[in-house]
Amino acid sequence: MSHTDSFIHTSDNTYTTGTHRQKQVSRVVLSVKLNSKNIPPYPGPNRMRDCYCTVNLDQEEVFRTKIVEKSLCPFYGEDFYCEIPRSFRHLSFYIFDRDVFRRDSSIGKVAVKKEDLQKYHGKDTWFQLQPVSADSEVQGKVHLELRLSEVITDSGVINHKLATRVLECQGLPIVNGQCDPYAAVSLLGPSRSDAKKTKVKRKTNNPQFDEVFYFEVTRPLSYTKRHFDVEEEDVDKLALRVDLWNASNLKFGDEFLGGVRVPLRVLGQAGVHDAWYFLQPRENGGKSVKVEELGSLRLNIVYTEDHVFPSEHYTPLRDLLLHSANVEPVSASAAHILGEVCREKQEAAIPLVRLFLHYGKIVPFISAIAHAEVNRTQDPNTIFRGNSLTSKCIDETMKLAGMHYLQVTLKPIIDEICTEHKSCEIDPVKLKESENLETNRENLRQYVDRIFNVITASGVRCPTVMCDIFFSLRESAATRFQVDQDVRFTAVSSFIFLRFFAPAILSPNLFHLRPHHPDPATSRTLTLISKTIQTLGSLAKSKSVSFSDSCLFFYLTSTINMLIFDKLYFSPQFLDLISTSGKWDQRSIETPIMLKEGFMIKRAQGRKRFGMKNFKKRWFRLTNHEFTYHKTKGNKALCSIPIENILAVERLEEESFKMKNMFQVIQPERALYIQANNCVEARDWIDILTKVSQCNRKRLSTYHPSAYLNGHWLCCKLSADTAPGCTPCTGGLPANIQLDVDGDRETERIYSLFSTYMTKLIKMQEACGSKSVYDGPEQEEYSSFVIDDPQETYKTLKQIVSAVQTLEQQHTKYKRDKFKKTKIGSQEHPIGDKSFQCYIRQQSESSTYSI
Repeated sequence: MSHTDSFIHTSDNTYTTGTHRQKQVSRVVLSVKLNSKNIPPYPGPNRMRDCYCTVNLDQEEVFRTKIVEKSLCPFYGEDFYCEIPRSFRHLSFYIFDRDVFRRDSSIGKVAVKKEDLQKYHGKDTWFQLQPVSADSEVQGKVHLELRLSEVITDSGVINHKLATRVLECQGLPIVNGQCDPYAAVSLLGPSRSDAKKTKVKRKTNNPQFDEVFYFEVTRPLSYTKRHFDVEEEDVDKLALRVDLWNASNLKFGDEFLGGVRVPLRVLGQAGVHDAWYFLQPRENGGKSVKVEELGSLRLNIVYTEDHVFPSEHYTPLRDLLLHSANVEPVSASAAHILGEVCREKQEAAIPLVRLFLHYGKIVPFISAIAHAEVNRTQDPNTIFRGNSLTSKCIDETMKLAGMHYLQVTLKPIIDEICTEHKSCEIDPVKLKESENLETNRENLRQYVDRIFNVITASGVRCPTVMCDIFFSLRESAATRFQVDQDVRFTAVSSFIFLRFFAPAILSPNLFHLRPHHPDPATSRTLTLISKTIQTLGSLAKSKSVSFSDSCLFFYLTSTINMLIFDKLYFSPQFLDLISTSGKWDQRSIETPIMLKEGFMIKRAQGRKRFGMKNFKKRWFRLTNHEFTYHKTKGNKALCSIPIENILAVERLEEESFKMKNMFQVIQPERALYIQANNCVEARDWIDILTKVSQCNRKRLSTYHPSAYLNGHWLCCKLSADTAPGCTPCTGGLPANIQLDVDGDRETERIYSLFSTYMTKLIKMQEACGSKSVYDGPEQEEYSSFVIDDPQETYKTLKQIVSAVQTLEQQHTKYKRDKFKKTKIGSQEHPIGDKSFQCYIRQQSESSTYSI
């Protein structure tokens, strides 16, 4: 695996259409924080519940929190982040009560419509839990074709017949691990309810029915009215009902999957209607439960969705941003201006860092803004202590570049701390009766000593890009405060300890060191260790440190632990090592790094001549050296695939085994077929396996998207199992596992921010004019902007506004073109999509206004 600095030079994940590169139209990023209250008590003497929460795309679970035991107000405090790989209608959250002996029972749910997500963006919001009913748990869509025709009988009487064709469904829910769907078709009217059924399609949630049903829509001869008008009297009063069911066993009966009601007036004059419909819940299907009795769930949802144009659209804005490091002064640059107008510096730092990392210009940019900040700092003891654009950019860079550095340095001991559950409480007030204060102090001392030792011994593994940034910080600080000899170290330690290692120890789940937030006792231990490391790392030339925790002060100033105290102060080799530019360029990390692990289902590879090729659940583990699977976690590996033997990693078509979320790991002799638990997990495994094996010399250029079954490939029908692939392999991914950045996506994010804060850009232009005339901002509303050179800043602002307005026009044109080409009822935009109907209404209003 390449060294952790190699992620700087990444490539676009693009699709080629003719001579033009075309980006994926939209992507979604989701960050969710969870906690709940007032869960109804368990009906029994205990009354407490063991609850966990799941995050679902419609009904597909993509994340599960830890279990909070014995609580009716569980706090999860967990962040979940993902890029959503498919379309969805609802983002759903389910609260479950764990049951050891039976299936876990659902307490309630919160379902947020896709079109409503933006309303709750970045806000803490309490939602009432809604009852979970099988009749309301629907997803998927159905394709119907209706045709009304005249039929002349032998007696010359004209009858009207409705031909209803049920073609197919997509995305039906999986019930108890399977889906055996069929459709029930009914013609509903004042005095009729004709019902017919399709055949059951086994083991698929994308059934192809293609069955036609005929219904008589003309009244029989006994109808009293002599001149019968079909359109007025009959069709307008009739409706077609199509319900999807899962054919279950006799014990529980068939499960309702969703339905749609189509009034026959949609046939119009032509008498033909062909459209896709979103399935809807059954009316009055759920039980009557008082909503307030189920409790509530607090969510903080951060939701973004961008349309990304081809690269050439972003050239003016991108070039302006990438030139920021060369602008004098840097406060007049486009990147710095973004940090000035954004409400939060973090908001600007995330896309800026990713953009500069993508184009290999992060070090000069951070060096420039850091140098400017150091020159504005008056006291060396406060250097880089604020939440400035510099600090946030360095934080984000360390988080991206140093993720594997953290893994190899801290993960083993963090895992040990979370597993051992040794008490380290040193506050006598919080001490339990069975605990000994001296024993706890010794436990804490040992943990701190070990963590401090592994950190200070890890300098050689610090990513080169971080070393280069620290070198720049050190030189700027030493030049600015030449009298203070220690400032060159405190400038570096304020980041590596206070903003990198200490936060990772405090919240290991946020840095992918642990899957969930630790339990309260372990969390307290990690808090004490983090505070100690943070304090040791914040030492200046004197040892007078202020402590908010008196017990921690006693611990740190004890005789034994002064050895650790002195070790850092008198041994600056670690800080010197990681802030030496270009000296350490280690291209590989020999220590195996655990990249991803978890349970999945795999198909037997058929190594034995007469072996069963069945499916089994296995524990999979990926390091930078090998991909293995085990019978269960901790067991010896049943199979080990060296990374150099992975020739390609691709999705497997569902038709191969009638199973969703499958992918294949292709080796020289065979392919390993694996099923992930959900679509997000499948994407994650494919991405990380592809990235870690991207540099393999014998990687394939083509592959078979379907399996080899019954003596031939299902995709191309070739009989030889060694036949070359029939489909080009997915390409264009970066050759590293650290970072996969789309430069155009990040530029689109920055454009959106500039567009959002356009009023502040205009105010900043006014401030430049005010400062040019009066040699200082005469109005208080301008005083919040850093403007060192009004003329240069105004020039940059004018270029930013021009680039943003150009992109705004291109977005408007794209939306109008899309509106003109859009057909409601198509497979992409089924009838019943309220978010799309809202979009159509907005576009109609804007089109009318523009006319």
